[in-house]
Amino acid sequence: MNDLSQRLDVETDDELPPVTAGPRKPRLAIMGEFSAGKSTLSNLLLGARPLPEKVTATRLSPVWITQGPADASPMAVTVDGDELPVDLLNLDLVDVDSTRFVRMSLPSDILRQCDLIDFPGISDPNMDSEVWERMLPEVDMVLWCTHATQAWRQSEAAAWDLVSDEVRARSLLLVTRFDKLTTERDQARVMNRLRAETEGLFAGIHPMRLLQALAAVSSGDDAAWLDSGAAGLAGALHTAFQSMPGTTPSDTPSDFAPEAAPEEPPKPKVVPRRIRPASAGARIRPRA
Repeated sequence: MNDLSQRLDVETDDELPPVTAGPRKPRLAIMGEFSAGKSTLSNLLLGARPLPEKVTATRLSPVWITQGPADASPMAVTVDGDELPVDLLNLDLVDVDSTRFVRMSLPSDILRQCDLIDFPGISDPNMDSEVWERMLPEVDMVLWCTHATQAWRQSEAAAWDLVSDEVRARSLLLVTRFDKLTTERDQARVMNRLRAETEGLFAGIHPMRLLQALAAVSSGDDAAWLDSGAAGLAGALHTAFQSMPGTTPSDTPSDFAPEAAPEEPPKPKVVPRRIRPASAGARIRPRA
């Protein structure tokens, strides 16, 4: 773990059985094309890098992350239901065609609210899309990352068509690397196009400056946190988790303490452990 942790059903042809039945925590998936910012987003949400840097660019099966000790042995769950121990440093050796997902645990505040399923890039030409399609029935909500400078490509729209209407209705489109759009005119043009092209496909669209959000977590800079889009995302996640049917998020969401921005109604915020509100609705400020 690093300092960040202290600051901050569609059917498939396989007819695979559900992983669990009955009440459970919501399952939040991170999806998008390669280099769309998915790894940076997972780092921000978890307060830690879940996978070693050397394996994040390899062909991987979906990685299912739950609340638990970081030293617990990761397991590869096969399409037949068998569980095999794996080495995180050698995930590239795991056979993606026979592996349904890799299960691992981390101690993280947000994982008390949900399980996180990190999908591989949907645009990898060297990997059969079945590798990630067969995990779609396990997902309750998706954070879809699209790169601001080439947002919502045809390949993304085609992949999104595979997601059920129920899941799409509560999912969010994150426009990552929004800082690459250097003028307000370009930003407005991209956002207007996305609203028109994805109307009815997402519960909301959030422009994101993920690297700025990570820096704001480290520095305790509230203004940078708000400007990065992370506060709005945290509020949307909090609302979604509490209203998701059939799931049981924690009753004490320490991640989502109230934040009151000037001239705005209070918004839930993912609050790093070193930053706490003095009272409900109070302005959060870092300690000296």
